[in-house]
Amino acid sequence: MQNVQRLPAEELFKNEIEALIAAEKDNIPTGWKMSPKSVLTYICGGEVNGTKITPKYIGNRRLVEICIATLVTDRALLLIGEPGTAKSWLSEHLTAAINGDSTKVVQGTAGTTEEHIRYSWNYAMLIAKGPCPEAMVKSPIYNAMESGAIARVEEISRCASEVQDALISILSEKRIAVPELGAEVPAQKGFSVIATANTRDKGVNDMSAALKRRFNIVVLPAPTSIESEMEIVETRVRQLSSSLDLYSETPNNDVIEQVVTIFRELRNGVTLDGKQKLKTTSGVLSTAEAISLLTNSMALAGSFGSGQIEPRDLAAALQGAVIKDEDKDNISWKEYLENVMKKRGSEWRPLYNACKELN
Repeated sequence: MQNVQRLPAEELFKNEIEALIAAEKDNIPTGWKMSPKSVLTYICGGEVNGTKITPKYIGNRRLVEICIATLVTDRALLLIGEPGTAKSWLSEHLTAAINGDSTKVVQGTAGTTEEHIRYSWNYAMLIAKGPCPEAMVKSPIYNAMESGAIARVEEISRCASEVQDALISILSEKRIAVPELGAEVPAQKGFSVIATANTRDKGVNDMSAALKRRFNIVVLPAPTSIESEMEIVETRVRQLSSSLDLYSETPNNDVIEQVVTIFRELRNGVTLDGKQKLKTTSGVLSTAEAISLLTNSMALAGSFGSGQIEPRDLAAALQGAVIKDEDKDNISWKEYLENVMKKRGSEWRPLYNACKELN
């Protein structure tokens, strides 16, 4: 597994999961690997028998408790929020801790069909043998129902209405009908679904009221303070850099603070002190994008620089992250450089000069 580009959460944090399971003292729901309290410790961090549990989600602990409690019941869970608010990250780690398997995933796109939710057929075998269990290609949700596990549906609002409707019957009846075999497959105890929805895609294929009623909805907010956002960025950049060949030092606190400050101000349309209004950009400038920007800066520094992030590395990555719409965003970015960054003193001057030169 050494050359795998991205390990699933249950492999990446295998030692932590095993330590929590070994130290378990509370009741474990049917189909789960550990108790709800242990799942909470895995997600929010802590320590068990000398093993440090790193926090996977840095935010409102109560929201995580609501998510876990929902999955103990027969209700499905829907995580809603702006892009980059760790919806997919949280759903992956919840399933990793609960089932030890986060890979039963349906990725919602315009091309997702009802077969991705239910089942399809191996047509060569279907022609040769006719409808039979061996010819069936089971969906991740079908497999989760059979094994009493949790399936994930990413970006559910990007799925067409007929795909969403297929999910309604599964969540209502807790079974899949297979008319070709004259059979019905009931869900085993422990089965549930975690779906995610992006508020920016709300109008693409808006979820029906019938589907929403099948879910317990939890809204994941953007980090409320710059300190919490910096902690998230620092933690994830450190984790990513350990698995990628970036050949660069991790960014120091000053660099992270500069990036998070720029993103928060352009995202909110006002400076952190609230004294100056700004033009927002067309991009989201989320926490996830800040993490991506810094890893990209590390790649530039490691491959073409000194091995330590310099202002010119940061400026190049900022340009690509901020300017999505050439006409609108270019104006907003230039005004931010001249009206905000230029006036922030000597600490910001090298980054300002690098951004100005690139512009």
